[in-house]
Amino acid sequence: MAYGSQPRWTDRSAVPQVDLDVGLRNYMLRVYNYMGSALALTGIVAWVAAASGFIERINHTPIMWLVILAPLGLVMLMSFGINRLSFAASQGIFWLYSALMGLSMSTIFLAYTGTSIARVFFITAATFAGMSFYGYTTKRDLSQFGSFLFMGLIGIVIASIVNMFGQWDALRFAISVIGVLVFTGLTAYDTQAIKEMYYEGDGYELAGKKAVMGALRLYLDFVNLFMMLIQLMGVRRN
Repeated sequence: MAYGSQPRWTDRSAVPQVDLDVGLRNYMLRVYNYMGSALALTGIVAWVAAASGFIERINHTPIMWLVILAPLGLVMLMSFGINRLSFAASQGIFWLYSALMGLSMSTIFLAYTGTSIARVFFITAATFAGMSFYGYTTKRDLSQFGSFLFMGLIGIVIASIVNMFGQWDALRFAISVIGVLVFTGLTAYDTQAIKEMYYEGDGYELAGKKAVMGALRLYLDFVNLFMMLIQLMGVRRN
């Protein structure tokens, strides 16, 4: 991912601490604002698509494949092409991605009760907030856990693809449990990595794109953690 190869734990001795703290707080607030707005957009689109019956009308049509695959393409475009994109373009792709994710996630409202969705959302939010706060404040270098978390993520993807053909309940349960652990860890890891990104480079364009990419990383952590928890704790409709 872009900005992922920069050295960790940059020397900041030349920067006045007061200016550094204020700038860092503003930068992280910008990241969280982008992320929160994207989650709100996803939730609104998901609810409207389910309530209007739109998602049911396209559920078994080729359009649904476009809805499912388009977000993956946009993530790859941002991840590997962010250096060539302008700040405005990266923002536009980010909002489009969030809206498409709302369409693809709208089936949750058809499968689970509204009460259980709300309960899992607040559990996800509390878990995310706690782990992100830890990642922001800890002095421990969490980069040493990056390889382990990445391997866990790859394992989840492979197991999920396999289970698409087998539909084994035991494997689905294992994927969800491991997924909760992985994305909980990634929340802290990514928060610290995003914090470190602040110290690399400057300028309006670069700072803006770093904030968007940071928001995307945390957005993905939140959404995937929510999806794993809803499979474990969600109450299905009769």
